[in-house]
Amino acid sequence: MAEIIQRDGTWAFDGSTIRITPGLHRSVPLFRQTYGEVSVPLAAVSGVVYEPERRHGRLRMRLREGADPLLQATGGRLPDAADPYRLTVDADRSGVAEYVAEEIRHALLLDEVPKEPTAAYLLPGPPVPVSVRSSDGTVSFDGAQVRIDWADTSDRVKRATGPRIIGLGDLIQVEWLPNSGHEDGFLRFVTRETVFSKLPPERDPYTLDLWGSVRRDLLTALVAAAVTARLPHPSARTADASTLRDRPSAAVPAQADHHRADHHDVLLRRLRELGELHREGVLTEEEFAMTKAAVLRGFS
Repeated sequence: MAEIIQRDGTWAFDGSTIRITPGLHRSVPLFRQTYGEVSVPLAAVSGVVYEPERRHGRLRMRLREGADPLLQATGGRLPDAADPYRLTVDADRSGVAEYVAEEIRHALLLDEVPKEPTAAYLLPGPPVPVSVRSSDGTVSFDGAQVRIDWADTSDRVKRATGPRIIGLGDLIQVEWLPNSGHEDGFLRFVTRETVFSKLPPERDPYTLDLWGSVRRDLLTALVAAAVTARLPHPSARTADASTLRDRPSAAVPAQADHHRADHHDVLLRRLRELGELHREGVLTEEEFAMTKAAVLRGFS
């Protein structure tokens, strides 16, 4: 067993798995504490290095492309401090850090772990259900559906469309960009119908615009990763995107017709609100058509 315990967290390697546990100190980012312990199989690892510095060094682990839904969903855009595969090491523990890194590298050689991209996810991603309250609203995922409930501060267009419920079978992919504090981020759910949508994040009813608390908005990456883990692996996607767009949607319960009838007045009210926004010049002709279509899909 090779193990290093630091204020930033703990790495423990037993020869086949690296168990990464975040520290409990207030300096550890909320994202890492919420993401919790991660068990990384050796087969998912591409490499590991220790980077010494005067006061603190860093252990960094690189995973094989396609092994982790979190890295797939965030596209390498997680801030360094929030990266679960990075550990800050005190200078007086650099020898232990080097030993842990060397033990992992030695095991990679013995097991002849390839560096090529994986054909399936080797980590499970965040457990479900998962729910995050962001600056633009609350997004939840139960393993089958994504639900977005807009905040009072959301754009009028989004509030007029009402809550979004997106079946997993309708999704093609998730796009995520962090709120940096200097530039807004977003969490976009790309469906078969909206794959060519050009609406800006603040008006797109399938996108959370991340503009508030950087610390809390970062948690939306948990939802992005949980959804990504349950979508087809990138290696399984065909070159023809139309195949994905033609994938059948999740089945609609028989009682849905009755439900839509009960909420017919809600549909009419939202269409009237969108019409008013269009007449006031808030929505362009194209934006009005796209948001109207989004509302109608929610009641179809």
